[in-house]
Amino acid sequence: MTGPLERGRAAFAERWWGVACTELAAVDAATPLDLDDLELFALAAYLSGQDEVCTRVWTRAHRGALVRGDRRRAARHAVLIGAGLMFRGEGAPAMGWFARCARVLEGCGECAEGAWLRTWQAFAQMWGGDPAGAESVFADSVGAGEGFGDLDLVTMSRLGEGMCRVLRGQGPAGVVVLDEVMAGVIAGEVSPMYAGMVYCTVIAACADLFDLRRAREWTAALTRWCDAQPELVPFRGNCLVHRCELMQLQGAWRDAQEAAEQACDLLSGPVSWDTLGSAYYQLGELQRLRGEFTAAEESYRKADEAGRPPEPGLALLRLAQGRLDVASTVIRRVAAESEDPPLRSRVLPAYVEIMIAAGDLPSARAAADELTRLAAAFDAAYLDAVAASAVGAVLLAEGDPGAALRKLRRAASVWRELDAPRETARVRVLLGLACRALDDTETSTMELRGARTVFERLGATPDIERLDALTRQPHEPAPDGLTGREVEVLRLIATGRTNRAIASTLGLSEKTVARHVSNCFSKIGVASRAAATAYAYEHALV
Repeated sequence: MTGPLERGRAAFAERWWGVACTELAAVDAATPLDLDDLELFALAAYLSGQDEVCTRVWTRAHRGALVRGDRRRAARHAVLIGAGLMFRGEGAPAMGWFARCARVLEGCGECAEGAWLRTWQAFAQMWGGDPAGAESVFADSVGAGEGFGDLDLVTMSRLGEGMCRVLRGQGPAGVVVLDEVMAGVIAGEVSPMYAGMVYCTVIAACADLFDLRRAREWTAALTRWCDAQPELVPFRGNCLVHRCELMQLQGAWRDAQEAAEQACDLLSGPVSWDTLGSAYYQLGELQRLRGEFTAAEESYRKADEAGRPPEPGLALLRLAQGRLDVASTVIRRVAAESEDPPLRSRVLPAYVEIMIAAGDLPSARAAADELTRLAAAFDAAYLDAVAASAVGAVLLAEGDPGAALRKLRRAASVWRELDAPRETARVRVLLGLACRALDDTETSTMELRGARTVFERLGATPDIERLDALTRQPHEPAPDGLTGREVEVLRLIATGRTNRAIASTLGLSEKTVARHVSNCFSKIGVASRAAATAYAYEHALV
């Protein structure tokens, strides 16, 4: 028979963090644990998501080491507390513990704990906007870690070096370092707490670089690592957020929504993580794409409350709801405020779509051109597809279906290579419209039918409704007495086309188009193209 202490130690060795925490807590309640077992207790609590217990136990271990006169060990506990707080997004308390570590180490000379302190201070410096200054500190810490035989220290310092290069715009050089770091983590050279931090940081860097292939591979590795530790909590939520993003792109929406809901539950426990907002945002995105607008709005609200801005998703929701004026106002503000290139790369596609809907083609063109420049700078296939899709949509709206076809075929090819079915289908809709404008009815029908099949499989209700409106035959009943030709004109107005572009698309004179526009406005009771666009969305004509 074994007692709870032996069971706790055994569970810790087998990485059953929750069991280990429970057993060690039971022992500690009867007779206070010694310092070695307190450290196991604290780490088990951290890895099972019991942050308050973790901080309390590590603080006891810190004080116990001070009583013993073991200042380096006390400093190591202070660093662990600060590291956990910093990774969770609680910067101020983390810096307080780092300051405690510095005071405890006064007069101790060079040691691994001092190098750990400098490493975490460098992370704060890096995330604070000074990656160049932090990089040299990380380089020194790599040497210190190697000298002291501390693989965790070497790993985290190399992680910092790679991230500094990424943040300084040296993406390829940074990725080389990050790949090396990940190799050590997968080989089991790194303790669980730091391994989880490395996984999440590297995958986030891949996302910022739009390196979809690496993001998928490292997320799969993170998933396997988490699954091997069923009671792991801190990194499992982050893992689910990353998986949700990738599964959404790959069209596994049901699985993605389940992952997003699980992430929201895990990250909103007694201690909220800074990635909770991202989990709610991803949930909102899936709900918006499926046409669950009320639920999506609630998820975006929760994302905002958790610190993650709800844009551009909320602006696209407003567009889908027919509230074009709100969508335009919001996306213009967000685009003006977004200066960071990765962030702009995520905002500008929505900006292009909404500007086309609003009829502001010069703004849409400027944003599409900027996306092209960003794609060249990042040299990422994902952004190439985004930029080509945006430029193709603008060309089509400008009345140049021939030029649009060339861009859109390039976009469709890359989206297929990336295994992104919805994005491929959306481009196929534009291809169908471009072919229709060129009187290629057979190809147009094929593209539009192919797109609808994908939308149906995904459950993309808003996309299906918009496509049905685009392909509705003229003899079908139209609202407010609109003729079939007037419905066609109204649909094209809603895509942002000018009268000249509409004339080119339909093979009419500008004078005839102007007459149809005037008749449309009179019948539906509006006085502007923006109001006509809103009407078209409200009545499912687009």
